[in-house]
Amino acid sequence: MIGGRNGWIAWPVGIVCVGVVGALVWLAVPGVPTAVQFAGDVLRSGTRQLEAASASPEPVVTIAAGDDCRDLYPSDLWMELTWSPDHVLNQSQDAPATSAAAVRDALSPQVLMTCAWRTDDGQTLTTTLSRVDAAAAAIARDAFTGAGFACAPLGAGVRCTRTVDGVGEDDIVDGDLWLVTTEDGWRPEDYTDRLAQHLWPR
Repeated sequence: MIGGRNGWIAWPVGIVCVGVVGALVWLAVPGVPTAVQFAGDVLRSGTRQLEAASASPEPVVTIAAGDDCRDLYPSDLWMELTWSPDHVLNQSQDAPATSAAAVRDALSPQVLMTCAWRTDDGQTLTTTLSRVDAAAAAIARDAFTGAGFACAPLGAGVRCTRTVDGVGEDDIVDGDLWLVTTEDGWRPEDYTDRLAQHLWPR
């Protein structure tokens, strides 16, 4: 027993404290179902908001005529393209450098930007983003297939590819946008896929 502590006082005080705690617990019991229901409502509400957010499509990146090529690329790809002084960019509004002139005529593109990259050793990578008619994807597949491209669905659009004399071409038509890339000897890994994910988040 600790000196100076009176057992006759400590025991009654301890009993009173236990009684107070018991009384508080007894008073709180009726509120437990309400608290549980409140917590459940909060969790259910949060789950519904997450489901709604995941169900809502992300907006397509907005690019207008005259915008900078930087707007076309996700940050990691832009850094990869610009990290070396050997990579020179020429921005213009030149027509898509597609090898299928008939496809270009059929789609009647309104060029937003053309980003032409060149290395010191002559390798090239050119990407053009154009505005086309919203129904273009419906005719693009047949037009590209007729020109010898291999095509496959991509989201709501179509992706077509072809290589001629070592020059590769990769086209995506989705909604009212046409993305075309031609490359001769140089292309960053997953280049078109990364551009597509930036333009059409899925």
